[in-house]
Amino acid sequence: MSVLVVGISHKSAPVSVLERVALDSDGVNKLIRQAIDNEHVTEATVLSTCNRTEVYTEVDRFHGSVEAISRMICDRAGGDPEEMVPYLYVHYDDGAVSHLFHVASGLESMVVGESQILGQAREALRVGQESGTVGPTLNTLFQQALRVGKRSHAETDIDRAGASLVSQAMDRAIAHVGSLEGKRVLVVGAGSMASLSVATAVRAGAGQIIVANRTAAHALRLANQYDAEAIELPAVPSELGSCDVLISCTGAAGIVLEAEAVTTARGDRVSPLAIIDLALPHDVDPEVGQLPGVRLVDLQTLADELQGADGRDDVTGVRDIVAEELAAFLSARRSALATPTVVALRTMATGVVDAELARLSTRLPDLDEAQRAEIEHAVRRVADKLLHQPTVRVKELANDSGAISYAAALAELFALDPDAVDAVTRPAEGSV
Repeated sequence: MSVLVVGISHKSAPVSVLERVALDSDGVNKLIRQAIDNEHVTEATVLSTCNRTEVYTEVDRFHGSVEAISRMICDRAGGDPEEMVPYLYVHYDDGAVSHLFHVASGLESMVVGESQILGQAREALRVGQESGTVGPTLNTLFQQALRVGKRSHAETDIDRAGASLVSQAMDRAIAHVGSLEGKRVLVVGAGSMASLSVATAVRAGAGQIIVANRTAAHALRLANQYDAEAIELPAVPSELGSCDVLISCTGAAGIVLEAEAVTTARGDRVSPLAIIDLALPHDVDPEVGQLPGVRLVDLQTLADELQGADGRDDVTGVRDIVAEELAAFLSARRSALATPTVVALRTMATGVVDAELARLSTRLPDLDEAQRAEIEHAVRRVADKLLHQPTVRVKELANDSGAISYAAALAELFALDPDAVDAVTRPAEGSV
């Protein structure tokens, strides 16, 4: 069995394409079920963020599974599947492990080093566990990836090397409207991104903060945490006319703020307005950015401006941590892969010894117990000595990164039954 990742992210596709494959919680669960229903997939989960959708699976063959999972993502986007394929990327086996470690450490994020990805990776693991589609392989992989991410943040200042996406966006808003002191900030949404937006506005010294959400109770709960004002979603257009910054991150399926509504709200106002759209699919009509005095900061803008902003010492330190952890993980995994073959070989040898001792007992019935014990001890000792060096060496050689599978060679040389090898690691009936 091997790990396969098929995905799409801000590094492989523009935001306009990412929007077409964006998933809500129901979409994540549906994609997981589609993946696990494939005959070649034994484990599956989905890592879904504002700038990436990735399907992680354990598979028994590459081609049938990669084609099926790619098709699932393309179907999600709609339109011509051939148009989507160039935006997809595939990582397999060791490459899949390396990719997740880099993702969890923040090295693959739009803003390098942001820590939200750790929570998102943890959520992907939780959803897979609760749906019963994550077994020992993906559980071990994700747990180790989370460890790598935590270590990266604990041992380096990668957090400062890549400030949060919200902070980056707020900097661009302030550059347009000036200091936030005495100014009004309207946040549309009440989820984790909205909470981070409110906290960032508070730190920036905003004079007044208003929170709007489709569910009034959620808006009120977030507003109360920061001594802000809560309003219902329909009141946004009327509040917008007196606001200096609007941040929208609702996760809605369609446009929340049309260009016409912004024009109407502003009337003849000429003071600058910054609108930050952190949603995927986007909340704000792209035409808003063409209105006089309005600057629109969206995910595509951030992606373009932040591209290549990872050449810092802290990033080098994180890359070193990832490389170290990756080498240790792959070494342990290769050694573990050799274990079933070693166990099967020793089981076969034990069977041969038992059969020969039984034959000897028939041919020499007059041997006393002491003689039998001495002969049995000698035969088993010979078998152990003959097998010791091959089994030790196969585990050592398994750590080599070359293409040779020494465990497979050992199984072939000794004509081991494949079912006997598989039985060593096969889970009990009904277990995950």
